[in-house]
Amino acid sequence: MRSVFGQMVARLPALTHDALALPHRVWKVKFVGESVDDCGGGYSESIAEMCEELQNGSLPLLMATPNGRGDAGASRDAFLLNPTANTPLHLNCFRFLGVLMGIAIRTGSPLSLSLAEGVWRQLAGQPLRPQDLAEVDKDFLPALLCIRDMTPSNKELQNLELPFSIPSAAGHEVPLSTRHKRVTPENKDEYVQLALHYRLHEFEEQVRAVRDGMSRVVPAPLVALFSAAELETLVCGSPDIPVHALRASATYKGVEPNAPLVQWFWEVMEELSGSERALFLRFVWGRTRLPRAPQDPRQRDFVLQVLDKYQPPDHFLPESYTCFFLLKMPRYSCKAVLREKLRYAIHFCKSIDTDEYARVALSAAERVSSEESDSEGDQPAPTRMPPLYVLTRPTWL
Repeated sequence: MRSVFGQMVARLPALTHDALALPHRVWKVKFVGESVDDCGGGYSESIAEMCEELQNGSLPLLMATPNGRGDAGASRDAFLLNPTANTPLHLNCFRFLGVLMGIAIRTGSPLSLSLAEGVWRQLAGQPLRPQDLAEVDKDFLPALLCIRDMTPSNKELQNLELPFSIPSAAGHEVPLSTRHKRVTPENKDEYVQLALHYRLHEFEEQVRAVRDGMSRVVPAPLVALFSAAELETLVCGSPDIPVHALRASATYKGVEPNAPLVQWFWEVMEELSGSERALFLRFVWGRTRLPRAPQDPRQRDFVLQVLDKYQPPDHFLPESYTCFFLLKMPRYSCKAVLREKLRYAIHFCKSIDTDEYARVALSAAERVSSEESDSEGDQPAPTRMPPLYVLTRPTWL
């Protein structure tokens, strides 16, 4: 519960229907030790932090697929809902995960989650299929088929002395019957049927909790209208960050669009890996994915502003204003320096203005200019203000 996700779960009762119906952000965030005036960037950063915690082992809600643990087969980088996380606290956490998904659908702010296709099928109200199991556990179905096809005269089954149990998706051995201890030619068909049934319904308790949380924001009948792939796109947007899409939404301040510095910037962006582009998006916007559609009216234009206040420019890192999708960059002398400073910033600068350098160093005139640029990109204030939460960001050892 020290995680950002856990702290938000503790505040779940305070998320009223009115708060969940807000069109852009559902809460405001104050990170302890970080000076953030949350106009949207702190909110986006809190969601990005929770998505990271869900998938980096800090929380027990998601687990790697069997293929991922064995480093073989498909969906090695995907996650499943953890069927062993079934305490009342865990199920409440799954409900909050559903609330996050509903918020993502409603506001168009995508979550950076990599869930297996079968998980999205169940969240969309569709039953799990045997091929969904094969997608995440390449050995499960072949083993069942091998047992099913063994003839009574085949002594191999008796020699194997297989227990009448099945490894769960989490890797734990689960007994399937109190009547049988071993798989025999006489009970093998019953074993195959029970094993398949268990694995197809293994996650239902966790799925119900997530769907219950999602229904607090989006009516359940509406979710049932979408396929698994469509629901994933609604919640998570696209994991790809095409540079041309980002460039098409870019506006410039203090520099001409055809200036060499701008060309260097986009060339460096093309050179970044997909994971580094996600880090860049988090650095400048507090998110790791673009909205589900470039034409989404809720998407902000990316603003690249070049300032001459940094002297000498090659000694400074770029600054970002995540509330306004704004990157302020020194007038670097060459592409190599720009690449070095930008990559350092996106990899190592994740806290929000913790030393208050950006606030102290700006002159009065520059502050006015900055505030004007911020107000130009701000969204109309909602009629209901989101609640403010004070959160700590733990350092996981």
